Amino acid sequence: MAIEDRIREIEEEIKKTPYNKATSHHIGKLKAKLSKLKEDALARSSSGGKGRGFHVKKSGDSTVVLLGFPSVGKSTILNQLTNADSKIGAYEFTTLDIVPGVMEYRGAKIQILDIPGIITGASRGKGRGREILSVARNADFILMVLDVFNPQHLKVILEELRNIGIRANERPPDVTVKQTKMGGLHILSTVPLTKIDEKTIRSILNEYGIHSADVLIREDVTVDRFIDSMDPSCIYVPMLVVLNKIDLADKEYLEKLKLEMPEAILIAADKGINTEELKDEIFERLELIRLYLKPQGRKADLEEPMIIRKGSTIADVAAKLHRDFIKNFRHAKVWGTSVKFPGQKVGLDHVLNDKDVLRLIIRK
Repeated sequence: MAIEDRIREIEEEIKKTPYNKATSHHIGKLKAKLSKLKEDALARSSSGGKGRGFHVKKSGDSTVVLLGFPSVGKSTILNQLTNADSKIGAYEFTTLDIVPGVMEYRGAKIQILDIPGIITGASRGKGRGREILSVARNADFILMVLDVFNPQHLKVILEELRNIGIRANERPPDVTVKQTKMGGLHILSTVPLTKIDEKTIRSILNEYGIHSADVLIREDVTVDRFIDSMDPSCIYVPMLVVLNKIDLADKEYLEKLKLEMPEAILIAADKGINTEELKDEIFERLELIRLYLKPQGRKADLEEPMIIRKGSTIADVAAKLHRDFIKNFRHAKVWGTSVKFPGQKVGLDHVLNDKDVLRLIIRK
């Protein structure tokens, strides 16, 4: 039986099995088998897929992918956000390849990728769906674009993403499984487990061929999240939902939509409505901060900041600037909100804030 047929067979069995305490153990085993099959299918499609794939070199400080059904306005959004010239048409499948652009904002250069529209069944390969969705796996951020009159597509696309191992706006499960040579399974939880029992945990581990391990659980995990902790193909990508073409909707409809989807950004790309707000939201969600470097004996360069991730340390910056800077590091001086006084001397583990000024002192 082909791997896709086995996947469908198990999915049907899960749907038909009523979930209760008596069946939770059986469903857990089925979901573990399903996860392994999807992992195998993803590995096969990545290593030997037929046809021309989508390839784009990542550049800039971060990469954002525009994801959505055909004709939702992704190309128009790309042209509003960047200097790209993506073909625009009022018909489906206008974009047949990846069109990259660069959004320059607050000193950052953010790569935006307009990819072909996906369709239902994309994760199973329909409409070159796996190739398209694989671009999202390599992005730093997903901008999911929906037609304002089709908000229900959110659920469909999220399911397609889950099927290829993308967990949008989720954090990795706080579960550690350390395999041992012998001694059996030792399961320790620091929180009460209400959504999964030890029998199910053992069954899932056995499906993965793990019969001896130390398991530490620090959250009240569901069966799905425990299985995700075992799946190396799962990746966790931040995502923002954009509802486009709001100029075509009436006020009452939009107010109702805001209540149903409070996290979404409402725009009209072809009219430029709320596109500046969208730029700001992308920058904030990427958690980028600006750092100004101050060479010895000179003023800080306040025109071209170095863009780094929120939470970055002096060590992260030193490693990014030159491979020998950490080895020859003496100390650093910082001006800004991350220190108690201007020019404070700090070490490699100091965490920087937005708009800090940094001077590195290196042994010569």
